[in-house]
Amino acid sequence: MVWDPQQYLKFSGHRLRPAVDLLIRISDFAVRSVADLGAGAGNVTKLIKERWPEAAVTGVEGSAEMVAAGKKAAPEIEWLQQDLASWRPAQKYDVIYSNAALHWLPDHASLFPALMQKVEPGGILAVQMPRNFTAPSHLLIAETALNGPWRGKVEHLVTPPPVGEPGFYHGLLAPLSDTIDIWNTEYLQVLEGENPVKEWTKGTWLTRYLDILQGEEKAAFEAAYGERVAKAYPKNASGQTLFPFRRLFMVAQRKR
Repeated sequence: MVWDPQQYLKFSGHRLRPAVDLLIRISDFAVRSVADLGAGAGNVTKLIKERWPEAAVTGVEGSAEMVAAGKKAAPEIEWLQQDLASWRPAQKYDVIYSNAALHWLPDHASLFPALMQKVEPGGILAVQMPRNFTAPSHLLIAETALNGPWRGKVEHLVTPPPVGEPGFYHGLLAPLSDTIDIWNTEYLQVLEGENPVKEWTKGTWLTRYLDILQGEEKAAFEAAYGERVAKAYPKNASGQTLFPFRRLFMVAQRKR
């Protein structure tokens, strides 16, 4: 999947808020090493480095476009272009942090315990993932995919929500943790512009579908989805679009 940093950062303020909310829930301790998984364009990784200036911070990101943007935004950070699914570091980290990235990976039942094994004893695994996959913004992508001439090309992307219930992750991580905190937050995002929910998803979940299509078919798919989602999220009397967005957070301290 080809990531567009400019499209993703259109709503950088809204996207940054949960990342900061996750970061501030990590207690202060002597952090020497941090891995930021799915570091994107580096705006969050830069904040991590500011939080722990003496720590060695590594931004792990699979997109060449995002890594290029990250190196420009945060040259003081070590950047590793690597698909998260194949990330097998030789070392352990005091903090493994991941904001809005791990929902792209399958088999969380194996993934999360494996990540915890890469955390130093007493260290922290801190993760945020979107849980908005049953909202109209995302369901209408699937509806569009299954109701058009492009169905044969994109229907394989219509899958169950990739993020489980909070209790699922508690069951995975609690046996490995001294302390664990898991919570949901729903942000009421106030968006500006023309059909902003379409523009939001075009920076993330919709990209998977658009990457497969070409030319007029690609434009027709985007337009068909855009028409559906504009009706689902109409503008209010002030011309703004209210976009509720749920996210799942977890901060687990590995057993000493």
